[in-house]
Amino acid sequence: MATLELNADNFQQTINEHANVIIDFWAPWCAPCRAFAPTFEAASETRSDIIFAKVNTEEQQEIAAAFNIRSIPTLMVFRDQIIIYSEAGSLPASAFEQLIEQAMALDMDTVRAEIAGHDGAS
Repeated sequence: MATLELNADNFQQTINEHANVIIDFWAPWCAPCRAFAPTFEAASETRSDIIFAKVNTEEQQEIAAAFNIRSIPTLMVFRDQIIIYSEAGSLPASAFEQLIEQAMALDMDTVRAEIAGHDGAS
C-alpha cells in the first residue's frame, strides 16, 4: 500500500478510523527526510495492517504546530488513537522495522491502564 498524504481534511479521520498509523513529518527541502523516504515507502509496501502516512510540514503547518513538531523528519506512531512513539530523526531500515515490530507488539490494554493511572495521579 502506498503512503497516504495527510492534510487538515483527512488527518483526524485517518487516526480515528485505523488502529495502526505511522506518520512521517517531513518537508521537501529536508535532505534527511528525502533520504528516509524510500525506507518509509518500502515498509509501507510490506505491512498492510498499518497505515503509513506523510505530513508535509511546509503545506500543513497547523498540523505540525498541533503536534509540536520542531525537527524533521519526525516519526509518530499511533495505536488505537494513542501516540505511542514520537521522535525526531530518520532511522536505517533495520531500526525502522524493529520500531514497527515493537510498536505492534505493545499490549494496548496495558498502555491504556498506564495512561489512566497517570491521569488519576495528577
